[in-house]
Amino acid sequence: MKKNQKEWQEVRLGDIVYFNPTEKLIKGNNYKKISMDCLIPKTRKIENYEINIFNGGSKFRNGDTLMARITPCLENGKTAQVSILEENEIAFGSTEFIVLREKENISDNNFIYYLFNTDYIRNIAIKSMTGTSGRQRVQEDVLKNLIIKLPPLEEQKKIASILSSLDDKIELNNRMNKILEDMAQTIFKEWFVNFNFPNEEGKPYKDSGGKMIESELGNIPEGWKVGIIKDISKEVICGKTPPTKDEENYGDYMPFITIPDMHNNTFIIKSERYLSNKGVNTQINKTVPENSICVSCIATVGLVSLTSENSQTNQQINTIIPKKDISSYWVYFYMKNISNIIINYASGGTTTLNLNKSLFEKINIIIPEISILVTFNNNIKSIFDMIKSNQIENQKLASIRDTLLPRLMSGEIRVK
Repeated sequence: MKKNQKEWQEVRLGDIVYFNPTEKLIKGNNYKKISMDCLIPKTRKIENYEINIFNGGSKFRNGDTLMARITPCLENGKTAQVSILEENEIAFGSTEFIVLREKENISDNNFIYYLFNTDYIRNIAIKSMTGTSGRQRVQEDVLKNLIIKLPPLEEQKKIASILSSLDDKIELNNRMNKILEDMAQTIFKEWFVNFNFPNEEGKPYKDSGGKMIESELGNIPEGWKVGIIKDISKEVICGKTPPTKDEENYGDYMPFITIPDMHNNTFIIKSERYLSNKGVNTQINKTVPENSICVSCIATVGLVSLTSENSQTNQQINTIIPKKDISSYWVYFYMKNISNIIINYASGGTTTLNLNKSLFEKINIIIPEISILVTFNNNIKSIFDMIKSNQIENQKLASIRDTLLPRLMSGEIRVK
């Protein structure tokens, strides 16, 4: 790697990137659709799509970059690269995407994805937004007329390859974590939904004729009981936000968890904001320990994540601190399993869902014998340890990628 600017040329973005390239789909026919919800903030890969009737929207192929044009999706980091389609397949998506594509022999699709993830371009896009509050959109002409320094095509590909290798490893870890969590969830459902935990002989309890008794939540194994969330909790804590007007409340001392930190995360390894020692001490009774279970209960209701260290949350989250011998992993899966019930409790006829702590604590649950929970925890702990380790590695890889990104894209670091 060498430092200089030789062979880099000043170019207009609109001359090296196709904005919303023309594609044809037949209205009224079914095609794959990628909605805005399919994009995970600060994540390259798109994992999901749905089949819908095409009546309009953005159109794209594999390799294209989708950049959110609307607030707050762009600010939240919703920029991704399409790779989920078949070869030469065309799909459609939200009208709020700007579709970006390479120009043959001039630019590279992978390089374009990383280019539009630089703070330089993102900040200009955000500053260009116009429109009514809450519905502001990027002005494409501002981006098209933006002058950047572009490396030769081969160097573009090498830069993208370095950054892609980091994202590839992150995506591999994410796939591994999904498999691991699916394995653990299968065990949970077999034991605590189908009631086929190992009996004294190691055989499936219910399928081997284990005694079942009636309860208000249906038949349950003998020795189990119906209770409420409060019964399994040392404490349930509803979070609180320290005064934001006092900037000294915020720093780098303790994670301050909000709902965006919970999306697609088994463990919350990193939060967008951190509290200072002063901020924590203004509400010390709001601190929750490692392996507490966060449940979102306002607006976006029913998300569930585990804390990875001492943390605080905002008021949109109720956090369960389990009693001794109550497995955090059992509580985690139980809350995910009853997410629809949690959402129903939060409905209340208002447009914004809201489930307060008092009502949350009183949700009925089936409580197994403690010995079963201890055995489950012992069987499942190594799986969650691996998930956590992979998430920590991903955070380190993302940090390396984000450090290299501006330096590679500016030519401060050259690749040969």
